[in-house]
Amino acid sequence: MKITWMGHSCFLLETEKGTKILTDPYEPKSYAGAVGYGPLEVEPDIITVSHKHADHNYTQPFLKAEIVDRAGKFTIADAELEGIPTFHDDQQGAERGKNIIFIIRVDDLCVAHFGDLGTLDIDPSQLSTLDIALVPVGGTFTIGANEATELTQKLNPQIVVPMHFKTPKLGFGIDWVEKFLKDKDYEKRESLEVNLQNIHSFKRVVVLQYQR
Repeated sequence: MKITWMGHSCFLLETEKGTKILTDPYEPKSYAGAVGYGPLEVEPDIITVSHKHADHNYTQPFLKAEIVDRAGKFTIADAELEGIPTFHDDQQGAERGKNIIFIIRVDDLCVAHFGDLGTLDIDPSQLSTLDIALVPVGGTFTIGANEATELTQKLNPQIVVPMHFKTPKLGFGIDWVEKFLKDKDYEKRESLEVNLQNIHSFKRVVVLQYQR
C-alpha cells in the first residue's frame, strides 16, 4: 500500500490492486483562502468523508468515485471500510457536530483515519487492531498534541501519521506538528509504502510531506 499526504486531512491510499482511496478531500481556497493546498487532480475509486465541512468533503470534482460518508460497514473493490461515529468536539457534538472515524482494511493492513476527532471519549475496543493511524494533532478544532499522544499510546498502532496541523499552506490558527513530535522517535518521508513485511522497519511516527 502506498499512502500519500495530499494536505490537511486528505490522503491518497493506493492498494496493491490499484484501487485509489481518497480521505477527506478539501476545497482549495475555502474558508476565505485559508485552505491553501492546491487542486487534488486525482481520480479516486473511493472517497471517505468524516464530516460535512468544506475542508473535508469536497467531493464534487470526483464524478466516478463511490462516496462513503456515513457510519457502517462497506466492501468496495478490494477494501473493507467501517465508519465509527464520534464527535468533532468534547461536548457530544454541541459545538461542531459529528465526526466519523474510518477504518480501512486492505492489503492485510488496518488503517484508521480519525477525521476531525475532537474527543477522547471513544471505544478503544473498536480500534484495537490498528497498523496505521492517521491522527489530527493541531488542536483548536480537533484533539491536540497531548490528546493525540494519549490516544496513540492507548491504541498502540505500528505507525502514527500526524495530520490536520499548521503548515505554510494552511491559514487556520492551529498548532504546528512540532508540538506533537516533541520527545518522539520520528522520521520524515515523501510518502509511505508499507506492507506486512516492512511495517516494522519504520519509525513509530512518520511525518509525510504534503503533495499539494
